[in-house]
Order: sequence, then structure tokens, then C-alpha cells
Amino acid sequence: MRFMMLMIPLGYESAAPGTQPDPERVAAMMRYNEALKEAGVLITLDGLHPPSSGARVSFAGGKPVVTDGPFTESKEVLGGYWMIDVASRDEAIGWARKCPASDNEIIEIRQVQEMADFCEEVREAAAGFAELQAGRR
Repeated sequence: MRFMMLMIPLGYESAAPGTQPDPERVAAMMRYNEALKEAGVLITLDGLHPPSSGARVSFAGGKPVVTDGPFTESKEVLGGYWMIDVASRDEAIGWARKCPASDNEIIEIRQVQEMADFCEEVREAAAGFAELQAGRR
């Protein structure tokens, strides 16, 4: 089962572009990342720039509208993620509990949808999805 663990650092929604993490925190997180890799559960991981350097595209009335960050209405934003492959939700939670997160960080755990989760009609509508996944960079 694949799970995405989403890091939500509280306060990151108002971080300035180019904000740098504390090197000691990065070192602790790298030890955690190495443990995920050594256990054979890590698929991928990335950190994200603050929302102040991002953009959102909304579709009010069916037309795309671009809003540049920061997004003042946001209370929680993503700071990064891990994609892991584990046997159960409980195992994913176990890995999240081992993260050296600080008091202002939350990890949300979400299971990735697999084609087998869908009815035949949805699987037919998504024909070619596996090929798209295989073509990612």
C-alpha cells in the first residue's frame, strides 16, 4: 500500500520566499529519511518552497484564475512530502511517529488510490493511467 505523508509546518503559510531551514533540523530529518530508505519503504520525497513563491489556479465559473502567493486565507500549507510503500495504515502511522518533527509541524497521512480501488467503469475511464505513471520523469 502506498501512502503519502504530508508535512504541514504551521506558520509556513507566511514564510518569505527563500526561507531557509535550520541546518540541525535538516540533519535530523536526513537521518529519518535514511531510515525510511534503509527499511525499503521510501519511494520518493521532496521539500517545497513556501507558498509566497507559489501560485494557485482556481476555476470559478469554469475559467482558470491565477492567484500568486502568499495565500492569506490559508491556515495550513504543505512544506514537503514522502511517498512510502508499507503493508498497512498502521505501519505508515508508525513511520510518521518516528519523524523528528518539531512542535509546529503536523504530518497528514493519506493512502494513495490504486486502480483496484475503483469500479470497472472508473477503471475503463482511466485506461492508459499506468502508462502515464510509467512516463514520469
